[in-house]
Amino acid sequence: MSVTSKAGTAENTKQTPAHSLGQNITYMISLAWRQRRSVIGLTLIMAAAAILLSLTQLFIVPSILGAVEAKVSVAELSVIILLFTGALIFLSAAQAYLASCSQFGRIEVRLTIGAMIQNKVLTMSYPDIEDPNVRKKMDKASMLVTSNSAATEAIWTTLMNLLKNSVEFIVFLSLLVALNPFMLLAVLVTAIVSFLVSNYLNGWGYRHRDEESEYSRHMNYLSESSRDYTLAKDIRIFGMGSWIEDVYDSMLRLYRNFIARGERVYIWGNIIDVLLSFMRNGIVYLFLIGAVIKGEMSAAQFVLYFNTVNVFTSGIGKIMTGLAVLRKQSLDISAVREFLDYPETFKMEEGIPIIPDLHIPYQIELRDVSFRYPGAEKDTLTHINLMIRPGEKLAIVGLNGAGKTTLVKLICGFLDPTDGKVLLNNTDIRTYNRRDYYRLFSAVFQDFSVLDVTIAENIAQTDENINTDMMKRCIGQAGLTEKIDSLPDGVDTHLGKVFEDGINLSGGELQRLMLARALYKNAPIIVLDEPTSALDPIAESEIYNKYSELTDGRMAIYISHRLASTRFCDRIILIAEGSIDEEGTHDELIARKGHYADLFEIQGRYYRKGGADYEKE
Repeated sequence: MSVTSKAGTAENTKQTPAHSLGQNITYMISLAWRQRRSVIGLTLIMAAAAILLSLTQLFIVPSILGAVEAKVSVAELSVIILLFTGALIFLSAAQAYLASCSQFGRIEVRLTIGAMIQNKVLTMSYPDIEDPNVRKKMDKASMLVTSNSAATEAIWTTLMNLLKNSVEFIVFLSLLVALNPFMLLAVLVTAIVSFLVSNYLNGWGYRHRDEESEYSRHMNYLSESSRDYTLAKDIRIFGMGSWIEDVYDSMLRLYRNFIARGERVYIWGNIIDVLLSFMRNGIVYLFLIGAVIKGEMSAAQFVLYFNTVNVFTSGIGKIMTGLAVLRKQSLDISAVREFLDYPETFKMEEGIPIIPDLHIPYQIELRDVSFRYPGAEKDTLTHINLMIRPGEKLAIVGLNGAGKTTLVKLICGFLDPTDGKVLLNNTDIRTYNRRDYYRLFSAVFQDFSVLDVTIAENIAQTDENINTDMMKRCIGQAGLTEKIDSLPDGVDTHLGKVFEDGINLSGGELQRLMLARALYKNAPIIVLDEPTSALDPIAESEIYNKYSELTDGRMAIYISHRLASTRFCDRIILIAEGSIDEEGTHDELIARKGHYADLFEIQGRYYRKGGADYEKE
């Protein structure tokens, strides 16, 4: 694990966003209109309340001071004070109440976008899931809906503040123009210069966000690894704790240096802001005090105009900052939309429909198929010609890395060939609805998934309309009845550690659970892609034979690097260096005395040394 970071030298790549600022605002308003219309109305009402509150705060002191100068009675002065106090309390309470009411709607809109992202992830084409560039878009989009500060929720606050500050700018501008245009010009120039300088210096963090992200990502990985219970045994047996701690400390020192550099920049930004504010206030004071001395302005007017200048100048900064924040939020929303709009590689919602039927004879053919992964220098599979007949039990064997799993992905429709065709009943699978095509397969992969839900839900892969009788039959056929009957909650027992009462099944029990899942789906085509590679050869052979018995009459494809496990199959193909090296039954391949026979002999000799003779039936 290296602590050397390239983050400091990385340059930010500027890309034109897929959607403009106006399009993204329209998108969010349209989404809110469909999902929770109150968000739009409450945003406008909150802006109006904020404007009234700001104006009340601006006029309260000048009004009271003006009343004192006019020598009004105590009763009249008390009424003025009570009216302003009541207005402040009412408007502040209204703001808090409206913010509370709006919060739930804003969260709902954000979560709706999160659900859209989740649905996209679950349904998008498989090659896109494997594409690093698409995964980067997916990760970024997912991150942008995870908190209240995310752009998909925070944009409503930004729009509300921009509306408030813009209206206030117009009101205060009209007051100051009537007072003195030259003073107004000085205020505008100093305010704009102050904002631009401070914004540039304070934007140091944003310009170096990739570097900070690099440090954070490394430290988060190390922190999560130290808490990962699946790594606990390795960390302790190999004494990795001190190593991980040293690497974390090294990365933490780099991050502290990064923070220190940023703080020095921010200090200069604050110094320049203070100097420009001092200059602006000096100009305003000179003009207003001069007007008071000349008798052109009362004390109440002095306070009003001075406060107006302060609010006006801060308002300019708020508007500019708000626009910068809105632009950043627009870029984030554009990133979300770019992922949601990412075009499908496959025909997931169109194409020729397929209705799986156990009584239809399905035939799969790979016709001169070659496949190369994006960015690879050579083909993983080359000129594969293979016909899998209805009801045939086919074994695909070969050494690790020969291309067996890639071949299965092509058969299952997860990948499309770089060259050639995959045909189902003489029709290119690219013309079929891909979701329907997947329904033809019941598969157990090498990296099979077990969800932290109930046993029943793991088998049925749903929590609705579970066929209890069929599930019990599949559990029995898989040899799990005794185990599940021993559990207090039976098939309703939770697996994993998400639930407090969750349990962990043994490796063999998980294999049988996968067998029950495959049987429950009751699909016309069965695929087993080395799901038992972690088990010993005898256990693997037993499970493969169990699958064979229970799926008799259906097309079944077995993948293994252990040749003895698939000798029962109707036909065996040996994959070597991305091509079909040999093909035939087990006995035919042994009699041929080619690569298959050599590998079988080598594996058999190895297992015999371990005390097991796998050449026996």
